[in-house]
Amino acid sequence: MITKYYQLFLVLLLCIATSCKTTQQTSQQPKGKEAKREFRGAWIQTAFQGEYKNMTPAQMRKDFVRKLNYLQRCGINAIIFQVRPEADAFYKSDIEPWSRFYTGQQGVAPEGNFDVMAFLIEECHKRNMEFHAWLNPYRASTAGNTRFADSHVYYKHPEWFVSYNKQILFDPGIPDCRQFICRVVRDIVTRYDVDAIHMDDYFYPYPAAGLSFPDDDSFRKYGLAKGYTASQRGDWRRENVNKLIQEIKRTILLAKPWVRFGISPFGIYRNKKSTPDGSGSNTNGLQNYDDLYADVVRWVKEGWIDYNMPQIYWEIGHAAADYITLIKWWNKNAYNRPLYIGQDVARTMKADQLTRKMLYERSLSKVSGNCFWPANELLWNNKGVADSLKRHYHRYPALIPAYTHLHNRAPQEVKKLKTEWTEKGYILHWKAEQSKTNPELAHYFVIYRFEDKEPINLSDPSKIVKITRETSYLLPYDNGQRKYRYVVTAVDRFHNESQGKSKKVKL
Repeated sequence: MITKYYQLFLVLLLCIATSCKTTQQTSQQPKGKEAKREFRGAWIQTAFQGEYKNMTPAQMRKDFVRKLNYLQRCGINAIIFQVRPEADAFYKSDIEPWSRFYTGQQGVAPEGNFDVMAFLIEECHKRNMEFHAWLNPYRASTAGNTRFADSHVYYKHPEWFVSYNKQILFDPGIPDCRQFICRVVRDIVTRYDVDAIHMDDYFYPYPAAGLSFPDDDSFRKYGLAKGYTASQRGDWRRENVNKLIQEIKRTILLAKPWVRFGISPFGIYRNKKSTPDGSGSNTNGLQNYDDLYADVVRWVKEGWIDYNMPQIYWEIGHAAADYITLIKWWNKNAYNRPLYIGQDVARTMKADQLTRKMLYERSLSKVSGNCFWPANELLWNNKGVADSLKRHYHRYPALIPAYTHLHNRAPQEVKKLKTEWTEKGYILHWKAEQSKTNPELAHYFVIYRFEDKEPINLSDPSKIVKITRETSYLLPYDNGQRKYRYVVTAVDRFHNESQGKSKKVKL
């Protein structure tokens, strides 16, 4: 098994190294009003949040447990947590200093060196929620006034940085910057049990009127030297970001090939009027390709990212960037990678469009989930959004869509499915081969319940009674008068699901 898996890893690495295109379709369940497979994420930001720096570790643990429990009740199955807002860390790092957004002063350790990322990974996985480590790649200071810790890379390599619109940023044109960012990614993936590395829409900075990005020095050294002309500086900038994305994907594959790499880009790739062939969307706004130098569609086509999550934050009917226009455009340009939609909760709820957005998203063939910005809007239950998710759109549990472009074979079925009376009660338990280093084996289990003579339909999410990483389930025993059939499946780290093993039980 290990040898075969290693061969798969080499094939994947070769694909990245040679920029091969993936043509394999992602295998998903038919969608409808109730979706069995759906990414249901929530972003937890840390930049500009003042709530953490005044908390003790005990208070922070309590607060995050409360948040995760609430989000789990809302049906959320993935947390995207901002662990690196300013080339700093919400985790214990020997490369970058503790974040000022975490402790109040950059480089100052929290009490007891409390590692909030390690804690959140453990708590998410207890609830079978994914943990995606969210990094801002180029940003070192959000407003140019950050007091850098003595250990910050800014002091060791000031030549790597530029100032633009009150921000301090890595210069994307310098190869050493890419290597440093990849070093950070490798450190996280190697030491932490993250499910994905995530980046949002901050690549080259959002343009400020009247200000040009100050990369003349790096362009002369690295752009002109490679044959780019002054009129091709935009192409050179895009290639710089392309290389970063490609190198990060390679870095992840070398460390842990089952960890995904996802991007949440700005919601407009290109406006139709900007594309000679008219292939852009019928919109009028900032563009990934032309303004942020983020060629997201190429990253998807080339297989450099594992999921795409465009931030379609506008309302249905918006004059410059209509939600329906954009979601249809991204659906058409999904290129066989999982496509999730970034949703702005406050704008959606203010416009009373949650139902229309959710139902329309589920009607599209390539869209397979959402991520809600920010998680706090769900926690505040803005205009009843959390209630609506719990009662309607997330009424039943959902499995994360399978990443079949990484691995498309189901794990072995569970074995020795039995019931047993214990001091805890009537237990359904089973056995399965598991390993932290072999992602093809069972990672978690899905338990379904059917009436005695009811047909078994594992595509029906209403039959899921538990998704767990345990190998047992406490049955709801009630006098033993009614017959049920329980079915247990195994799911690997790529979210491929096995065939089910069933057991008749009287409860």
